[in-house]
Amino acid sequence: MRLSRLRNIQSDPFIVRANRETTAGEILFSYDPTPGTWMYEWDNDRAEDAKFAMSLGFVYRHLPTTQDAWIGFFADRTSFAFPTSAPAEDLWEVNSRIVSKMSPEFGFIANLYYGNGQANGSDDRLIKRAGGDIRMIYNKLKVTATAKFNDWGPFDYHRDFNLTYPTQLMLDFSTTLGKPGWFILPNTKMGIRGTWRSLNEFSPRYTPNIALPFASAPIISPVGFPNGSEWEVRTYIHINIGK
Repeated sequence: MRLSRLRNIQSDPFIVRANRETTAGEILFSYDPTPGTWMYEWDNDRAEDAKFAMSLGFVYRHLPTTQDAWIGFFADRTSFAFPTSAPAEDLWEVNSRIVSKMSPEFGFIANLYYGNGQANGSDDRLIKRAGGDIRMIYNKLKVTATAKFNDWGPFDYHRDFNLTYPTQLMLDFSTTLGKPGWFILPNTKMGIRGTWRSLNEFSPRYTPNIALPFASAPIISPVGFPNGSEWEVRTYIHINIGK
């Protein structure tokens, strides 16, 4: 008897991943008093000149089938195919984008979202996540802040293995010799960034000291330990010598 396996992109000529059977619907509301700078142009972050413009969207996806296997990587960088895939599910998300250019010297852009999501790999845990980011420019100062709740971490493998953090916060201040830009382009600047994350049983580096029922060593707490957190503060200088 031969055991069946899911197809994967390394071993099979055809797989079902992004082409998964889907029935979907989307509704999008937009307010843009300056239609000459179209809100959905690729460079609208830079081109938008409205004092206030926003969009509000809702996406619903009915996914009645599973997918084929996703590819993951071990710590030694060898690849493997996950044994199973995320189950059939209905996914939805509410998202919004807000742009405000009050003057040539001051403006901000915010992106917000709330919905559920599935991992790329084999973990069948369905998460309900929320978050957003805001970027603000005032003269030569640029401020960037992000907040995520019950969401995946910043790297691809976090979603591959369904690794989430209860709370992720980031705040960045930077200044430049010229005018700060809305896109991340080469520029001479210096700044400081702080990052903070809380941990739970679904987070990487979560290592609580679990209490044992008949422990005699005094370092073991009879009630366990908190979930913990991690933080980092970094300073940086970027020097651009090109055009």
